[in-house]
Amino acid sequence: MDKVYNHSEYEEKIYKKWESSGAFSPIVNKKKKPFTIIMPPPNANDPLHIGHARFVAIEDILARYHRMQGEPTLWLPGTDHAGIETQYVFEKKLREKGKSRFDYDRDTLYKMIWDYVQQNSDTSISQMKRLGASADWSRLKFTLDPDIVKVIYGTFKKLYDEGLIYRGERIVNYCTRCGTSFSELEVNHVERDDELYYLDYGTLTIATTRPEPIFADVAVAVHPKDKRYKHLIGKKAIIPIINREIPIITDAVVDPSYGAGAVKVSPGHDKVDFEIAQRHKLPILKAIDVDGRMINVPEKYAGLYVNQAREAVVADLTETGLIKKTEKIHHTIGVCYRDKSVIEPMVSKQWFLEVKPLTKAALAAVKTRRVRITSQKFEKIAVHWLKNLKDWNISRQIVWGIRIPAWRCEKCLNWEITSGLEPLECTKCGHTKLTQDKDTFDTWFSSGQWPFATLQTTKKGDFDYFYPTSVMNTAYDILPFWVIKMVMLGLYATGEVPFKEILFHGLVRDREGQKISKSKGNVINPIKMAEKYGADALRMGIVWGALVDNDISLSEDNIRGQRNFANKLWNIARFVLSNETKIRNSKHEIRTRPRVTNLDDKWILAELKKSQKKITKLLDKYRLNEAAEELYNFIWKKFADSYLEKTKSRREDAQAVLEYVLYCSLVIAHPFMPFVTEAIYQETGKDGLLINAPWIN
Repeated sequence: MDKVYNHSEYEEKIYKKWESSGAFSPIVNKKKKPFTIIMPPPNANDPLHIGHARFVAIEDILARYHRMQGEPTLWLPGTDHAGIETQYVFEKKLREKGKSRFDYDRDTLYKMIWDYVQQNSDTSISQMKRLGASADWSRLKFTLDPDIVKVIYGTFKKLYDEGLIYRGERIVNYCTRCGTSFSELEVNHVERDDELYYLDYGTLTIATTRPEPIFADVAVAVHPKDKRYKHLIGKKAIIPIINREIPIITDAVVDPSYGAGAVKVSPGHDKVDFEIAQRHKLPILKAIDVDGRMINVPEKYAGLYVNQAREAVVADLTETGLIKKTEKIHHTIGVCYRDKSVIEPMVSKQWFLEVKPLTKAALAAVKTRRVRITSQKFEKIAVHWLKNLKDWNISRQIVWGIRIPAWRCEKCLNWEITSGLEPLECTKCGHTKLTQDKDTFDTWFSSGQWPFATLQTTKKGDFDYFYPTSVMNTAYDILPFWVIKMVMLGLYATGEVPFKEILFHGLVRDREGQKISKSKGNVINPIKMAEKYGADALRMGIVWGALVDNDISLSEDNIRGQRNFANKLWNIARFVLSNETKIRNSKHEIRTRPRVTNLDDKWILAELKKSQKKITKLLDKYRLNEAAEELYNFIWKKFADSYLEKTKSRREDAQAVLEYVLYCSLVIAHPFMPFVTEAIYQETGKDGLLINAPWIN
């Protein structure tokens, strides 16, 4: 063996051996219970970030452990088209060339994004392999695979046929830059200071942070118990600038302590106002279009962007003395999670999923433990979301994604919903000219079907054998976006929960606990770290020091420290397997526990057994950091620092124990540090691969 373990000389060769051996593909055995993980699909065209590396490390540890336990283990990999995420990145590249998405027709733009994704589609896959991911690549799926799309269409049609899908005009979160609606879950809420304007509405004063859409006001609302305005109920207020009369109404949602206690009602541009309008049967007016420009307003404001219009309206109100006063207000606003622009609430016709029947079934599954969330704090959050989830806007106004299979009859305006194939004629009037809706599915609607859609489209019998899957592991920040949607849609489409357990993992932060971001300059590139210190060191660094469901603070020092551990294991092996001693017992089977009488030998074998049992229990409970620490403590302190030192004066007598303890150490370390353990195992001269070795209980 070389004096120093050089990971760069071993890792690629070892991975090729694993992959070519078929070790990643499970052998179906109906007599055995399988262990299955469906990989959360990373963006097909993006490089892995450190958060991805954490899920790779966690899931690969579990996959290797259960595989060594003799369970038919399937870790099914996939990549995600990522909808708005990918289109947003592609549009940035277009802007760099002086182009825009509006320069291309729909089909051309889709083809351009498709080609871009295909050119880069191997990026995340090759990087996951670089980190040692023992996923079954023969079952690799992409969220836009035709067979996956077919499953998505089938679920949509079933939901529609059962009355759970409807097309309605509702107020939605709209990003005028991205040109699409978003669900409430995809809106980031940030705090900021703004001006609160007190405006003269003739008979009373209202307070608002948004004077620019006053032209779409349909009423002024006050609280029914607010004595200040009791004499004005049923009378009229006057919208400034345009001098249009609107009714003064009461609604319990109005906060009497906010501003003047009277608010303008603009249902076309505010969610609360929309609900007020629904209750009072008020009309819906629009003053802002999907591009963020003013419409249906006096000519001088028409075509202005929202911020420009606000300045112009405020200037005119100030000049006419209709702004009574202003004051600073600290409040929360919604911004686009992609480009951080202010979200514009907007009334729009969209496709909605009625969620109540689905959330009811999901709640029952959580409460009866058909699906178990391993962390109680995240179970509470999941239950909260399931209890409060509103009808889900599943349509998006983007090109890149799965187009909604809905065709509208140009004669009678009837919608035809199919499983993907274009209808030949309208079933209502027989007209043969139908036009497909331009909208695409919300990415979370399609990825919410990922567990069953993948297994129904891989190899024959996969769904019957591997579903429901064993555990879903993903970051806790997408609990409401994705995880509860998978439970809802999985139960609806298959009658079974999609996974039996949910293991959330925390985020990766820098050494000071700060969120990792490019703007802060604290990004940790997982591939660079793997190249510098080895994939094993990165993996150990990622699981070290905190429970899986907690955030971790990671620095290069952490990873460097685990590289030292890999080197320590290599040096132990060099000592045990060294040919220089000429005392190695070639007849001894290193995988068989030797009989001993020496007290030191008895002690190390007893400590080994305790550590093996402890690590097994900890892995079964997903306490990966504690298992890693127990492994580190046994190998470094007990095996190397204590026992190994004591054998130097009695090498020949202790050799069988040294070899056996080394072998067992390789087995229990393999899920965490697969490359260095496999490299050492190959040095023992034994047949086969360590990845296929049985776990030692």
